[in-house]
Amino acid sequence: MRKYLSALFILCASFFTYAQDTSYVFTPVKNLETTSVKDQARSGTCWSFSSLSFLESEMLRTGKATVDLSEMFVVHKCYEEKAQKYVRMHGSLNFGAGGAFHDALWVLKNYGMMPNDVYSGLNYGEEKHTHGELDEILKGYVDAVLLNKNKKLSTAWYPGYCAVLNSYLGVIPESFIYNGKRFTALSFAKEIVGLNPDDYVSLTSFTHHPFYTSFMIEVPDNWLWKTSYNLPLDELMEVFKNALNNGYTVAWGGDVSEKGFSHKNGLAIVPLEDENTLEGTERSKWEKLPNKDKSGEFYKFDHPRKEKEITQDLRQTAFDNYETTDDHGMHITGLYKDQNGTVYYKVKNSWNTDNKYDGYLYMSEAFARYKTMNIVVHKNAIPEKLKKKLGL
Repeated sequence: MRKYLSALFILCASFFTYAQDTSYVFTPVKNLETTSVKDQARSGTCWSFSSLSFLESEMLRTGKATVDLSEMFVVHKCYEEKAQKYVRMHGSLNFGAGGAFHDALWVLKNYGMMPNDVYSGLNYGEEKHTHGELDEILKGYVDAVLLNKNKKLSTAWYPGYCAVLNSYLGVIPESFIYNGKRFTALSFAKEIVGLNPDDYVSLTSFTHHPFYTSFMIEVPDNWLWKTSYNLPLDELMEVFKNALNNGYTVAWGGDVSEKGFSHKNGLAIVPLEDENTLEGTERSKWEKLPNKDKSGEFYKFDHPRKEKEITQDLRQTAFDNYETTDDHGMHITGLYKDQNGTVYYKVKNSWNTDNKYDGYLYMSEAFARYKTMNIVVHKNAIPEKLKKKLGL
């Protein structure tokens, strides 16, 4: 019996060591300061959460105080502008909860900013953001405005629309007290946030437009029609590393509907085996079904695996075929390597902290090359040689 127990102990110890050796082990190369992980809950406002997380880190980088900025202030202002543009375009514009990083920068520049404890946007009997009803009502409202038979718009349609927004998100205060001092949204942005929206640029990498020029990425959520600078893929990835190594975080927008993306397991990778992607653009859709590998076994995200080699052509084909879409916005806050030397980016998500890495995940270099739609960085995070090529 003693001999049997000893053998069993050795076997178990060997298995434990093997499991430890083959699981993911991430070592930091650069890990940057961030604010706490937030929860967008049942709202399609990842773009606002990731944008403000990025701006909060920029405030920390520049020596400002830690502030929880109001995502719903940004959402409110964007919904105001989006409605007017939608009506002016006779409905030929994407109208919904989605958005992009430049939306938050546009709000910061034109309307300012305010802290979340002043404007939480929870004015409708919920403790967390739950926008299903709000989104449907707003869309129905603007469509009704377009369908009216009066042959002209009334003067009441826009105030009525804003009244709906105010009923759900709350009336935006004209001024508020912060740290014992009265501010407006504009004065708060100038004195407390202290960031220049014009210092931030969007970068992408696609071959259907010339490199080293700027263009509007052709995705529905780009309702403001803002432009991004176009770089070859290798140079775009050079910006990732240069930014992080020099203390700048990165706002990341891209596709997360791949089988290799798992918020629960805290990983975003591109397995070598092909498999049909899951449909949908929010966590409730793409995490309903289990991921399986080529053999039909559940994909366990249990150890580093060989990934696809991502080329410029492969990336472009995925975009052209709607395999890469503008699903989600997140915030890259660190550069890491696994035990095999593979590069990963530490990513702050806005799906609360109930995953393996307390709300963060690790995105492989392959995933970033393949599924990045665009990034936003401070212009000084871009290598000088690339700034010259872009005319910055």
